Amino acid sequence: MNARQTAASARNLFGACDRFVRDYTAGLRTQDLRRLFDRDAAEAYGVLTRDAAQPEPAAGFRRFWHRVRIVFLGLSYKLTPARRLLFAAAMLAFVLGVFDLRILVEKSGRVDVSFGLSSIWLILSVAAMVFLLALELVDRIRVRDELEVARELQADLLPRSVPDLPGFHISHSYRTANEVGGDYYDFSVLPDGRLALMVGDASGHGMAAGLLMAIANATLGLAVDLDPSPPEVLRLLNRTLCRTGDTRAFMSIFYALLEPRTGALEYACAGHPFPVLRRFDGAIEELGEGGLPLGFRPELTFNSRSVVIEPGDVLVLYSDGLPEGIDAAGDTFGYERLRDLVAQPGTPQAIHERILNAFDQHRGEQPLGDDFSLVVLGRDLAST
Repeated sequence: MNARQTAASARNLFGACDRFVRDYTAGLRTQDLRRLFDRDAAEAYGVLTRDAAQPEPAAGFRRFWHRVRIVFLGLSYKLTPARRLLFAAAMLAFVLGVFDLRILVEKSGRVDVSFGLSSIWLILSVAAMVFLLALELVDRIRVRDELEVARELQADLLPRSVPDLPGFHISHSYRTANEVGGDYYDFSVLPDGRLALMVGDASGHGMAAGLLMAIANATLGLAVDLDPSPPEVLRLLNRTLCRTGDTRAFMSIFYALLEPRTGALEYACAGHPFPVLRRFDGAIEELGEGGLPLGFRPELTFNSRSVVIEPGDVLVLYSDGLPEGIDAAGDTFGYERLRDLVAQPGTPQAIHERILNAFDQHRGEQPLGDDFSLVVLGRDLAST
């Protein structure tokens, strides 16, 4: 092989290595590495040690040994018994590989103790850990696939399009912190022409909140068919949630009925952030009253209120994941900032985009900590 061929082979090898490194690190960001050792490590330690019964020693070697022990036990008891045994064997092989204890007894009777590295034990330890990691990764992929199906099913429960409501326009969006979220909103036209409008937030987020949201969706559909008045809808949903779960399974909700011809809005609120109504002249009103979320106790009572959405008015409904979203410094987006953004003039679509853009700028690269929904309804200025 001549020099030119050698140089060409070297370039090809370098190019292949460069493509592999680029593919292997695709999507990697510096902040992801920082999060790996800061936030993720702290969360992992909290999950692994949350069942520890013994208090942590104040300081020193005893504190270090306590943490090592509870992390090892936390890792072990999160595995199945068979994988737990494999994990223990891998750790034992690692110890034997690092501390290769050799005790030699010479003919003279003198005992010679030495330590050294044993590559065989280390290889066995790494092989066992990689095998265990592969098993856990396969389980994670299966769960992820199931969550993706659940996410698609949940997306089917949310409105894909807005109803054709003369004189009104609606913009909406939904974001989840995990694959499955607990927020819910819907708007549907009843046979008599009224619009049933609701926004809800199930406790927590993730699969449990998603299941609670699905139960609420089914119950709300039945409740609206039986009696669409706000007190009756909330009463039926509250009874269902109380029978379904415990006090950890609760849900806040704002539910309203809109008469499009007059703009009359009858509503009831149960522990949900108050929607913001911006009048055409810029005045801001909040709709709602204090109260417990649904699911706490069966004997909750609900009162309805009413307001008229005049031409040019805009109603903004949201869940608490929006104003309580935090940035990298831990500061929240804030209810006051949300009201200021709503107070500025614009169409429902413009206000919707303005709020989302401001929230994205506030959050930056910070991961979403909670689900949030945003629905903006506006009445045309020329409607009568």
